[in-house]
Amino acid sequence: MRAFLDSLYRLSGGLAAVGMVATLVLVTSGVVTRPLGIYLPGTDDYAGYAMAACGFFALAYTFKHGEHIRVSLLLERAGPRLRAGLELFSLVSGTAVAATLAFYSVRLVLQSHEFEEISQGVDATPLWIPQLTMAIGSVVLLIALVDDLVATLRGRTPARLATHSGEAARME
Repeated sequence: MRAFLDSLYRLSGGLAAVGMVATLVLVTSGVVTRPLGIYLPGTDDYAGYAMAACGFFALAYTFKHGEHIRVSLLLERAGPRLRAGLELFSLVSGTAVAATLAFYSVRLVLQSHEFEEISQGVDATPLWIPQLTMAIGSVVLLIALVDDLVATLRGRTPARLATHSGEAARME
């Protein structure tokens, strides 16, 4: 199971990278072709979709690698018991927020598909397609948070904390 989850997080990070490159290619092609009088319909819309995909696919990958912003000022000064309690509170709260985001993201995709909503741009893309990246990214983030929550409840230190625990002290 561990190998599957780690592969899922890597895949999500890889898809974020693809979204970033797609954004670059689409924006660059639009910038380069406009002065030449060539209009590529939909490049602005698709660049926006790719940028959103990049952001949502990157959530779980960056979380599992300890790259999300942490306000560690209080945690560094707390004792081991208080620190563990604050970590658990943070994981429970984050899991609740991620579950809400995932639920409503999936619901939005289903409703957009049901009502056959399309974008208002030239491309007339069915909106459920770009919204799917938000839903998938949110669900993978929820899985990552539940993964860390289960590890914490079992008394294990999540890998993202074990590899980055001394980094803040080294950087200051």
